[in-house]
Amino acid sequence: MYNNLEELTRHKVFYYFAEISKIPRGSGNEKAISDYLVRFAEERNLEVVQDSALNVIIKKDATTGYENVPTVIIQGHMDMVCEKNQDTIHDFEKDPLQLRIEGDMLYATDTTLGADNGIAVAYALALLDAEDIPHPSLEVVITTEEETTMNGALAVDAAHFKGEILINIDSEEDGKLLVSSAGGVHVTQVLPIKWENATDHELAYSIRIKGLKGGHSGISINKERGNSNKILGRVLHELSTEFQYSIQQINGGLKPNAIPREAEATVFIQQEDVEQIKEKIDKYNDILKNELQFSDPNVSIVFEKTDISSSNVFAKETKHKAITSLLLIPHGVQGMSMAIEGLVESSTNLGVVTTTDTSITFESEIRSSVKSVKSYMVTQVRTIAEMLECEVLIDSDYPEWPYNPDSKAKKLFEETYKEKYGKEMEVIAVHAGIECGVFIEKIPGLDAISIGPDIFLVHTPDEHISIPSTINNWEYFIYTLKRMKDLL
Repeated sequence: MYNNLEELTRHKVFYYFAEISKIPRGSGNEKAISDYLVRFAEERNLEVVQDSALNVIIKKDATTGYENVPTVIIQGHMDMVCEKNQDTIHDFEKDPLQLRIEGDMLYATDTTLGADNGIAVAYALALLDAEDIPHPSLEVVITTEEETTMNGALAVDAAHFKGEILINIDSEEDGKLLVSSAGGVHVTQVLPIKWENATDHELAYSIRIKGLKGGHSGISINKERGNSNKILGRVLHELSTEFQYSIQQINGGLKPNAIPREAEATVFIQQEDVEQIKEKIDKYNDILKNELQFSDPNVSIVFEKTDISSSNVFAKETKHKAITSLLLIPHGVQGMSMAIEGLVESSTNLGVVTTTDTSITFESEIRSSVKSVKSYMVTQVRTIAEMLECEVLIDSDYPEWPYNPDSKAKKLFEETYKEKYGKEMEVIAVHAGIECGVFIEKIPGLDAISIGPDIFLVHTPDEHISIPSTINNWEYFIYTLKRMKDLL
């Protein structure tokens, strides 16, 4: 048990995790952390490359006796999802994370922790800094923008590598060996706004969905947690069947790959309808608490008067299309794997809705371990958009990581786990985007696995990591590196 951060950071992994937690590193804001990694390598006279995408590749020679062992690529990403509660004061562009220990868990105060994937960076730095850990030649690659576009991994030049085995450290369950993952694509529907003025005597109110747990849109999509954007669409539609009202803005969610926890609409309503609408929303609160009693018991709809400076509202046509989009754009599990029990094969997450002066955008993260199914789901969203005369933008299309039953790396990691712990390691696939698929496409014949410690509630302000699991997984990791001689 570690009583304070000073004691915890005596362990090299947590020392480096604390160091990088001082550096803002949200996706798209990785220059400072990328430069830190370059300085780290230069101070230790290690070969280092920083490419145009700010990916950093650091190479370290094999220790004595490992010169002929196949080179190993160690891989993770430097960026993190920046989520905080609405009333939390924290600037992710400049403020360090405030780490704290609770029991045997490490948290950041009121923000995401960034263990996804700061723990890979910390493992890599601790390994590169060590002089007493036996290992083959190492090629450490830390990528950018994994949480948003995977553009970092997609931009990596394969000519930098001669490694035959890839150890990705972006898994989140200790004692489980990840051997396959889903591909994904980011799809945005853009609805042009036609504006008009609110009628006289209408009052401005906000309708806020809050209290949802959210979570990673791949890992947590099968937990049936509420989606604030979809719920807001239901509420707005229900009100439209009984009341005349106007909408000024709809906003919800922060990241397309995070299940949205909060959403808000500003509406203009007649004074005589206020009490009836309040009663309707109170009833809908009861409906949601019943529907989500096991997944999101704290869900609530807040209806309150608000002050606004503009009386511009969506024209009726735009209002109808916006509500229809919220209702029809798919969300949730779309299919389960018939090959691996319990694995989600395909899903989509309506993660972000944003109102600007000219348009409303609806951003979805689509995932599937089957390329053709992923394409079909994109077609569904495109068809809805075309029906509503909206534009569709498609980007960040990354490949799936297919299962390799003949993987030598998989066999070695299974063997070392059984040696060390006396039990079988669980081999799993995951319904999330892992960069292994990108590297396998770039480097023919690359043999990949992924490991990591227990991390909980990633992509939420309640994200935390198990301290004992982190240490245990580190020791297993370096033990297996030592055993790489067996691959000769």
